[in-house]
Amino acid sequence: MSALQRQFFNREGLLATYDGELRGAFENPRILNLVGVGGIGKSRLLQELRSRTPDTFRTARLDLQLPTLRQQEDALAVLRMELGAQGVKFDRFDIAYAVLWQRVHPQLPMDRKNTPFAEDSEVLSKILDDAMGLPVFGTAAGLVRLTGRAMANRQRRQRIQSDPTLQELDSLSNADLGHAVSYLFAEELRQAAEERPYVLYVDAYEAMVPTPLPGGRSYGSDAWLRDLLGQLHGGLTVLASREPLAWTVYDKDWEAVIREERVDGLPMAARLELLSQAGITEIARQRTIAEASAGVPFYLHLAVDTHVQNPARTEDAGTAEEIVQRFLQHVAPDEVRILELLSVARTFDQGAFRTIGRHFDLPTNLLTWESLTSYSFAYPLPEGWFRLHQLMIVALQHHLPPTVTREVHAVLRNFWEELAERVEAGAARSGVTRSSPLREAVYHGLHAENISPEQIQKHADRAIIMGGRQAVDGMVKDIRSHLAAPAETDYAVAALSGIRDAADCLDAESKLELGDTNAAMALTPALDMPVRSVVSARLALAGANARRIAGESSHAASIFARVWEEHAGEARTSAGLCVADIRMWQGDFAGAFALAEEVHDTCAPHEHIIRGDLKRLMHLGHRFLMDFGRAAELMAHAEEEYDAIGAVVGLANIRTNRAELLAFTDPEAAVVEAGAALDVQRDLGAQHEIGKVYTAMAIAQLRLGQLDRADMAFRNANTALDLAGYRSGRARADMFRAFLLLRRGERRAAQELLLHSARELEACQVYPSLILTIQRAAERTGLIDPELTAAADRARPSLRLLGAPQDLHSRTDDVLSTLLEVTS
Repeated sequence: MSALQRQFFNREGLLATYDGELRGAFENPRILNLVGVGGIGKSRLLQELRSRTPDTFRTARLDLQLPTLRQQEDALAVLRMELGAQGVKFDRFDIAYAVLWQRVHPQLPMDRKNTPFAEDSEVLSKILDDAMGLPVFGTAAGLVRLTGRAMANRQRRQRIQSDPTLQELDSLSNADLGHAVSYLFAEELRQAAEERPYVLYVDAYEAMVPTPLPGGRSYGSDAWLRDLLGQLHGGLTVLASREPLAWTVYDKDWEAVIREERVDGLPMAARLELLSQAGITEIARQRTIAEASAGVPFYLHLAVDTHVQNPARTEDAGTAEEIVQRFLQHVAPDEVRILELLSVARTFDQGAFRTIGRHFDLPTNLLTWESLTSYSFAYPLPEGWFRLHQLMIVALQHHLPPTVTREVHAVLRNFWEELAERVEAGAARSGVTRSSPLREAVYHGLHAENISPEQIQKHADRAIIMGGRQAVDGMVKDIRSHLAAPAETDYAVAALSGIRDAADCLDAESKLELGDTNAAMALTPALDMPVRSVVSARLALAGANARRIAGESSHAASIFARVWEEHAGEARTSAGLCVADIRMWQGDFAGAFALAEEVHDTCAPHEHIIRGDLKRLMHLGHRFLMDFGRAAELMAHAEEEYDAIGAVVGLANIRTNRAELLAFTDPEAAVVEAGAALDVQRDLGAQHEIGKVYTAMAIAQLRLGQLDRADMAFRNANTALDLAGYRSGRARADMFRAFLLLRRGERRAAQELLLHSARELEACQVYPSLILTIQRAAERTGLIDPELTAAADRARPSLRLLGAPQDLHSRTDDVLSTLLEVTS
């Protein structure tokens, strides 16, 4: 037994507690909370406890000192990889994680390059192999269906297909989907524990919650971790923290789950034994070092490192600080210097070591690297990465001038950016996640004071393309922490506003993706700021989109218009598309089409998606004007643009639009096309599009006289549209359902539904042309109502048509005739 192991075996009470926990029953979640001051040896204790654990247990470790591992997606991925390598089957979790990943990154195809741990997941790799290069969409329904073809093992296949949680995933919000992913991780682990239990080691909890609120609460930053650990049946969690877990403030039941164990300084006898085993045998020296260390293992190990460097010295430290200084005095100057420089990095590997060494003309040979990483304060991480102990970081950075520190940050920013490029090209791995180098590049750019808000935005965009929404959330946290610190230079003071805008913009865009409209609006309370920069323009667009979703269409339109008029950068085309979109829905077809053409002319030939979106926008406008021939032409142009780059979502929406168009021109073909569109949209999980497809199917069946089928389709449409929160889409569907009620002779119910539809459309500030259609239908069927007449009078001035109003009136009558009569 080594001296470094023996130090822990002097803590008989703690070890007995651990052994007792391992022998205990595992029916319920159990947490052994190791509590001790920084440097007391908790991290090393976790390592030794893990090595002491019998092979009958699976083990995994989560180091919260690493910023990326404080986020649910990365942490679960790391635990899944480590436990999967020990034989745990994560079939259901892998599917759920892929669904969450696709939900957060809808712009990315699901393939081996992009999908998390696709190479290591048997179920995902089989699905992707079976697809043979065809697009795979990350929804639970689609993946479970593909599992039926890809999985040969009948028992595992049936377990996936019958799982009730997987069946509900597509209907969950992103927040609830995150909870479901944690639940399935815990469930897979619980089932695996029936044959072999596990121990999960969580280190440095205080890094996740550095400053708890009074009473022990923690701003919710650890909510996902509490949610996970509270579901871990079948094993033991050992969690190290500087303060006892105060989770009972959230739920009293934690009291029965958490067992606190203090990690105090080593007793004198243990200190002396450790020093003796390490080769420090003189009694006086042992006693001096042992007393100076106060029993904190970090300082004892550092004293041993010093002794190894210079065993002949006679002067010993009298305090903990002097132990650190003695170490630095007796290590080769070049090693001390490069350690000081490496302390600026949150994590480093041999590549970072060489990059820093070469820049500052310091040794970068293998012997130096091996020497540095052999010290007790250099903690190994997966795939050849390391981090330094926090106490040593503080000591080392104390000697660095601010100018040198900023230069090191600049060097490290370049290092991480180059690594990100290699990772994007598939030529390198980044240690934790593909996108983590970009987060580190932003972190070091902030501290080097050489990164602009626009560069932060570009790094965030690249991270999302690499599958790293969590990396972007991490960037926001790093920026917020940086802004909270006092600005020390004129540059830092001048950059504060732009950097804060970048954080707000990234945060607001993330909140919108998660469907948290209120939070996005809270981040953009003032929308009258200048929009000349890309960051300020995108921040304004995010705020406007939030308000549009919330029903403030006119307010959103004014913001989009201002960005379009005042911004000359790359966000301008998106703003122009949004302006044209809102103009059209509010009845200004002439202005919408003119602007759409103007925006289209500014797009480069390779910008296929936005060019397709603009053509599809005009297709929808002509369809609402019931000019079905021109609508078909524009839909074909949009499809060509999407098809040029295989834009999955754009092509799927074309299927919806084709079914909608055919409902008016060829109802029998529309029913067939709607069935195909439903398959595509269900795979994508696009509830609003599913609602629109069902509406198209119902209209076609109504025209064919299939009233019972149409009624069922309308019910399905309403369910999907309500689930999506698509208020105006539901109002439009209700208008057509009123025609079904008329065909059945339910005149009073039809009149009430027509009134309700008109009220909803007016409240949403959209579709004035449909309000006129409702009024005309009421006139033709003898259901005219003063309220409908007044609504139509208010809607009529909003319309700016391409042709004469009587032309639209004539086409409206033709369409109403087909809806109120059976098509032969």
